[in-house]
Amino acid sequence: MKTRTITGVVLAAALIAAIAIGGWFFSVVCIIAIGVALHEMIHILKENGHQVVRWPVWLATVLAIPCFLIYENELLVPIVAITTMVIVGYVLFHGEPKIEDILYSLLPFYAVSLPGMCLLAQINAPARYLQVMLLFTTFAVPLAGDTLAYFIGCAFGKHKLIPAVSPKKTVEGAAAGLFGSMLGAVAVYAITAACVEAALPPVWHYVLLGLFGGIAGQMGDLFASLVKRHCGVKDYGNIFPGHGGMMDRIDSVLFMAVLVYIYQSIMW
Repeated sequence: MKTRTITGVVLAAALIAAIAIGGWFFSVVCIIAIGVALHEMIHILKENGHQVVRWPVWLATVLAIPCFLIYENELLVPIVAITTMVIVGYVLFHGEPKIEDILYSLLPFYAVSLPGMCLLAQINAPARYLQVMLLFTTFAVPLAGDTLAYFIGCAFGKHKLIPAVSPKKTVEGAAAGLFGSMLGAVAVYAITAACVEAALPPVWHYVLLGLFGGIAGQMGDLFASLVKRHCGVKDYGNIFPGHGGMMDRIDSVLFMAVLVYIYQSIMW
């Protein structure tokens, strides 16, 4: 527990610094984190015997930095469409085409790279305070939910949620996690409202972002657990003492990033 807590505090401090600096610095840090998580997922899939086409996914992920900073979010759909077609075409015209090779090649792209691009796209919000608010919401909602779910689940959890996917997760922990996610979203809103004088979206937007973001974050966590169980591994990696790999740490954040990107696209 002590190691896990210390690692969590260090990661939180690094995250706050990256968001505060923003711009190219945050973009590079973001892509490095996504790259590590991408490597981890591709690695366990390949270790499990799956054929994964890697280079189109890596190329799209790296190109996302200049594309998003120069052209804002206009190239998101073209990047996704072209990468998908390249992966499908590569498998079809190399060796004996197998549909599972296409599916396992697309899995890291859609589960890691695309959500990472949605996270990166938040730096293109029309005002700096909105960028910061959206980014903190993306991280605070799932992380607050994870934290409350962990402690309540350990203390009071009795009913298993989906034991076939994640034996330790409980219904009580999941419910507490949703409440924690809503608290996290409202906390970001309250801090932003206290620090800036500009008009903000109504608070009920953030209550809903917390609720649906909590659901999305838990789905991301369970999905990542399903992939690990399929591949027969406990963690994606071991770079963070007490937390496992990068993917273990940001699995819920990635699903939340997609939700916040949709909200950003509707609002601004």
